[in-house]
Amino acid sequence: MSKYIFVTGGVVSSVGKGISVASIGRILKSRAISVSVQKLDPYLNVDPGTMSPYQHGEVFVTQDGAETDLDLGHYERFIDVDLTSASNVTSGQIYSAVIAGERRGDYLGGTIQVIPHVTNEIKRRIREVAQLSGAEVVIVEVGGTVGDIEGLPFLEAIRQMRNEEGRDNVLYVHVTFLPHIATTNELKTKPTQHSVNELRRIGIQPDIILCRSDYEIPQSLKDKISLFCDVDKEAVIPLVTAETIYEVPLMLEETGMSDLIIYRLRLEAKDVDLTEWREMVAKLKTPKEPVTIALVGKYVELRDAYYSVREALCHAGLHHDRQVNIMWVQSEDLQCNGNVNLLKSAQGIIVPGGFGYRGIEGMITAANYARQNNIPYLGLCLGMQVVVIEFGRYALGSKQVNSTEFDPDTPYPVIDLMPEQHEITDMGGTMRLGTYPCHLVPLTQAARAYGETIVHERHRHRFEFNNRFREPLEQKGLIPSGLSPDNRLVEIVEVKDHPWMVACQFHPEFKSRPNHPHPLFYSFVGAAKKTLVEGTQVTLPLS
Repeated sequence: MSKYIFVTGGVVSSVGKGISVASIGRILKSRAISVSVQKLDPYLNVDPGTMSPYQHGEVFVTQDGAETDLDLGHYERFIDVDLTSASNVTSGQIYSAVIAGERRGDYLGGTIQVIPHVTNEIKRRIREVAQLSGAEVVIVEVGGTVGDIEGLPFLEAIRQMRNEEGRDNVLYVHVTFLPHIATTNELKTKPTQHSVNELRRIGIQPDIILCRSDYEIPQSLKDKISLFCDVDKEAVIPLVTAETIYEVPLMLEETGMSDLIIYRLRLEAKDVDLTEWREMVAKLKTPKEPVTIALVGKYVELRDAYYSVREALCHAGLHHDRQVNIMWVQSEDLQCNGNVNLLKSAQGIIVPGGFGYRGIEGMITAANYARQNNIPYLGLCLGMQVVVIEFGRYALGSKQVNSTEFDPDTPYPVIDLMPEQHEITDMGGTMRLGTYPCHLVPLTQAARAYGETIVHERHRHRFEFNNRFREPLEQKGLIPSGLSPDNRLVEIVEVKDHPWMVACQFHPEFKSRPNHPHPLFYSFVGAAKKTLVEGTQVTLPLS
């Protein structure tokens, strides 16, 4: 029988619940306790797939093709598990299921209400994760902040869970924020008290309070929170801003949090073993020689839009003993008279995914700069399509080469809509999503990076390489180095006689982990660290 840890947030959003949940999962796994994770998002969208990156940040894709919250990326990277669509539930999904059930006649004779029908569906989804995973502990993060009106059905559902599952099988953790008042140089606990009071009004008494702060929290404040919030002193746990997010599991373990959870939930566990994780964090914090990567994107003003890309570069740099410094380049800035000066200090260029025409010509400029100057280049999804367009303009001798996404009337549609997409009108959940196999062509950069012949990667796109142009582009030096098993879809391309210019139609960043970086990112950073750029001083031997 699975046990449940429910994590709520108070005072403000973006306080670090996702990292806290992932870190709790990490420390429990270090004690040989099997863990699964779920995120409950109160917004009415069915999934974040149609949301602007500026509103939501990155859309993380699971192996079974669910478009989910970026917090699932934290869970996968910290706990090193592959999650599924069951791990992200939204209000949109819940209400859609309840209304569909009403139309089918599942509730004949009944009045459909938030309690019990909506809350029952929420609880069913929570228990489904336990059934599918078989995990000893399921950690459930409730998105948003206590007091949000759209989150009330989720809080009511998790309140009911303790009565139904038993008090020894449910634990409530509340992540709150202690604001710092600069004029008096003190931390304030009153917002936390109000947040906990709101939870208690709903019927939830937190068992553990994680206190987020940018400053050290004195014992007197922890005692005050314990008194006013009716929580044991050892269960008021400080969580001060860390140098790296990967340090958070170590900080929680030092407070004795895993012992507290194991005691409260009556779990059987082994001694903690965070040796490998501790070594990884120590290596991350050690000063290293830098390598500069230009990330050319459309949404760089909100860096969370490329969260997994950023982390995958960090993982690769760690294993090359390099500090990856990311230059955030707005692709529209490169469109101003081909302003490549923004790229001159880059040892590598990465163009990540995105949708729509805005900024595309700037990305094409970046790909052209990388090809002509032998700068390592990694293209992800849209970044591959950009390479194909740029190379097509060179190979076919026409600036009209384009994707039908950006120019429906182009005479050279080197990127085109997938045939099965032509009749689709709905936008949400209708792309090529999830894991697909890819056969690697021997002796290519991609094959050398992976060291395998068949790989499985996660996709999220509608447009593909147009096979009408495969032969003419290949004759000019654009190599299809990764193909679908039926040879119909080009999954990876690379430029012949270039030190390292590889682009893939999938999203390798979603499978990178701090303890084993993704092969393409590892190979890319390895090539970038060897690249000398303008102004680089080369150390010569004295004799």
